[in-house]
Amino acid sequence: MQEMKIFLTFQKQAYAIFFAVILSLVRGITYSAEIGIALEPPMAILSLTFCADTYTQEIVSRRSEVWRLRPMKKRTNSIYRRIVVQEIFLLAVAAASYGLFFLFQNPKMNGMGQSDPESEICQFLVFFAAIAVTLGFWGLLSNLLSCLFRNMWIGIGICLMLWMITNSSIGDRCFGAWNLFSYTFRELENGGGFYWLRGKLLCIFIGFLTAAALPEIIEKRG
Repeated sequence: MQEMKIFLTFQKQAYAIFFAVILSLVRGITYSAEIGIALEPPMAILSLTFCADTYTQEIVSRRSEVWRLRPMKKRTNSIYRRIVVQEIFLLAVAAASYGLFFLFQNPKMNGMGQSDPESEICQFLVFFAAIAVTLGFWGLLSNLLSCLFRNMWIGIGICLMLWMITNSSIGDRCFGAWNLFSYTFRELENGGGFYWLRGKLLCIFIGFLTAAALPEIIEKRG
């Protein structure tokens, strides 16, 4: 609970919730199948900004010297715990935002020309799994880059450049099903196709590498 007061402040919670409410109000959709497309890229930005200071706040607040006195295993486990708690919170925000689209915009269901559309519950569960991977990937990556450069803004900046490349028509053409935003660029008319899972598997693979590299980065960069 003491650590949560440090890394999951009221201000961070407030702007995340405010972000979700505003997004569900201003991002127009027609069909419920479009909710995932409307949410994934903005939630990725929220995750990379939300988690970028998971460790660098220790440097800014001059607590890093105290951290160095702790065993390496305890330091890394503490960061992992912080990331997990933040990602769970963001996942809850994403799920709530999904419901807010129904509340504010009342989208049409079972549209987009699908002959055998998925049920709304199944569609939400697919979204939930995809957005969990997306949030985890961008949160881990921004935190790692921030630790590597010992600067939160550099970590956010590099992630934003990657976000702009992959969340674009050029990125869709170049990477196809292996794009980091393959879920966003999937064909809605082919609701039963899961070719886009390759992009999510790539996110999981890179995420594991990022998590594995974190202890060494922290040890070398302090």
